[in-house]
Amino acid sequence: MTPASRTPQHTADDDLAAAIPPAAEVAGVFGLSAPERRIWSRAKAFLDVRNNDVHSLYAYGIARQLVQLTPGADPDVVLPAILLHDTGWSQVPPELVLTAIAPGGGRPDLVRTHEVEGARIASEILRGIGYDEGLIRRIAAIIDGHDSRREALSADDAVVKDADKIWRLTPHGISTVMGWFGLTHEQAHRLCGYRVHDHLFTDAGRAMAAGFAAVASIDDEPERLALS
Repeated sequence: MTPASRTPQHTADDDLAAAIPPAAEVAGVFGLSAPERRIWSRAKAFLDVRNNDVHSLYAYGIARQLVQLTPGADPDVVLPAILLHDTGWSQVPPELVLTAIAPGGGRPDLVRTHEVEGARIASEILRGIGYDEGLIRRIAAIIDGHDSRREALSADDAVVKDADKIWRLTPHGISTVMGWFGLTHEQAHRLCGYRVHDHLFTDAGRAMAAGFAAVASIDDEPERLALS
C-alpha cells in the first residue's frame, strides 16, 4: 500500500469500525517508541540520500520483528543500530553513492567510508540524547562493518545485517533498485535475491526473505500482469 492509498475511498460505518480490534490486540502492529523517535528525528538529516531514509524505516520494521524471533538479540542495541546504520552515506559525495554498490563493479572503499562515518555519527547522536555508553559502543561496532564484514559478531549484528538485506526484497526495495540502475522488476528481483538469500544469518530472516521473494515472483508472472 502506498502512502497515497491509505485514505479509503469509502469510510467504514461506525458499526464496522467498532468491530476491528485495537492495534494492541493484533500481532505485528507497532510503531516507533518515544526514544526511537528521538533517534530518528536526529538521524533523518543524515539519511536524505539514495532513499536511505525510507529504507531505514522499512529495515527498522523488519528488525522489529526479527529481534523478537532471534534468541539473544537485544532490541536496545538492534533498533537504534538499524535506524542509524546508513547515516554515513551522507559523508560520501552523492554522485559516487550508487557506484559503491553497482552490480558488476562497486567501490569497497566507499562502502567502508560510510561504515566508519556511520559509526561516528551514530555515537554522536546517541550521546546527544543520553544513551547508555555501553550500548553506544555495541551499536557503533555493528554499524562499523554492517556491509563489509562477512560474519556476524553477535545475535544483534545478525539481526541488523539481515534486516538491512531483506529490505531489498520488499516492494519498496525492488522498486528502489529498479530506479537506481534502470532495471525491470524481474531484473531487480534477481539482483536483489542473489545478494540476499545466501547471505542471511537468522532462520527468521531466511523465512521472511522467502516470503517477500514469493510475492515478487508472482508480480512478474504473466497471469498476474494480465490482471493489472
